[in-house]
Amino acid sequence: MSQATPVLVGISHLEQRFQDFASAKEPVELMIDAVKAAAADAGSNELLNANSVRVIKGIWGYQNPAKAVAEAIGCPNAQSALSPYGGNYVQSVLNVSALDIQSGAHDIIILTGAECGNTQAKAAKAQHDLGWAELPGTPDLMIGEEKDMRHEAEIAIRLGRPIQIYPIMETALRNELGIKVDDHMKHISELWAGFSAVAANNPNAWIRDAKTAEEIRTVSAINRPVSFPYPKFLNSNSAVDQAAALILCSEAKAEALGIAKEKWVYPWAGSDAQDHFHFSNRDNLHSSPAIRLAGKKCLEMSGMTPADIDLVDVYSCFPVAVQIACRELGLDTSKPLTVTGGLTWAGGPLNNYVMHSIVRMAELLRAQPGDKGMITANGGYITKHAFGTYSTQRPEKPFQHANLQDQVDALPKREVAMAHVGEGVVEGYSVMYGPKGLDKAFVATRLSDGRRAWGTSQDTDLLQSMTTEEFVGRPVKLADHVATF
Repeated sequence: MSQATPVLVGISHLEQRFQDFASAKEPVELMIDAVKAAAADAGSNELLNANSVRVIKGIWGYQNPAKAVAEAIGCPNAQSALSPYGGNYVQSVLNVSALDIQSGAHDIIILTGAECGNTQAKAAKAQHDLGWAELPGTPDLMIGEEKDMRHEAEIAIRLGRPIQIYPIMETALRNELGIKVDDHMKHISELWAGFSAVAANNPNAWIRDAKTAEEIRTVSAINRPVSFPYPKFLNSNSAVDQAAALILCSEAKAEALGIAKEKWVYPWAGSDAQDHFHFSNRDNLHSSPAIRLAGKKCLEMSGMTPADIDLVDVYSCFPVAVQIACRELGLDTSKPLTVTGGLTWAGGPLNNYVMHSIVRMAELLRAQPGDKGMITANGGYITKHAFGTYSTQRPEKPFQHANLQDQVDALPKREVAMAHVGEGVVEGYSVMYGPKGLDKAFVATRLSDGRRAWGTSQDTDLLQSMTTEEFVGRPVKLADHVATF
């Protein structure tokens, strides 16, 4: 341990509730406000003189937002950095930043991000041009690599949206657990009601009126069907205007600036790994070796077991993501699995959600000195993963980091059959809804030789049956990507 030990000293969460287009701030403005608020939280505006400003990429057109943030807060010469898309990248960037501070490369690093999905949705409906800034330029540093996640077999059937793919994993897991269709809807709605209850007590949450499990699973005017088995209340909520910021520095810098130790939260360890990048190549559709390997390694480096975790935030874009993570990590599901309320209720500002979960984790750890917290982060289709452990207690060892990619890459992959004609067995499926009701089903199929193939159907009677009966494990015929039973 040294005086370069990284410590999180400044945190902030901001939101704007849309009033009108004239007063609505754009994401970069919210980032600037969030960074200033994080410095105020730490009690030192000197933290704004950062060495590096790192932004999590969002659904906006900025090319170098970190440069604009740095200039606005008074450190125009700071290194500018940007991440790719992915819900894992907040924790991944924090892992990199903790290592950078520990190595002495930097002594103050700012992380920030923002989304204005609520404003964007209202602008689209009103056909209003928001006129957001372009912020041209190239960041000094890209943290992570942008990749196209879709296999050619998925592209061929227009499969690629999270609302199409996560339900496939949900139905595969449902079958693996041996849960009946009706019982399964109760199971996942009760899980989400638990998240809603946490959001009700989180002052940072976007939706704080607690929903019952029955409300969550019942289709209504405000809870339309999206993709079976998920109505709207079982989807993440991206229609939020939210920003957050984190300020990391070295212990020596925190002491020099006189930052009260009651504000200090230590990152203990972090890890990263990605499951087989193309969904079609996964060995099965109901597990995540990357979560198992990287998550357990993070705990091991922290000297912790799952039972030692006092607070956890499990990434919660869809119920299947939570269930798979809990199974792989061995978490006690009788305890709260979120500190925020999750992406449906606390708010799902897309790739930046985890910054909000770290902010809330830090708030709670400050209030409960000595407790230990764990953050899980997920990008893609339960594809890209990052983990972090935190405590106000100083760790016995320097911050540790591990990348488990070599171990994941060595695990079995499925070969994929393109445009297969013949028989197979259903592994998982999703049923999509359109403006007029049932629209299309995507069917993952295991062939007799072990390969995977894809089929679709727009047979309304079949789609209706797929929402009430178990189709995983049934034989299916494929021809020109059309699935028949």
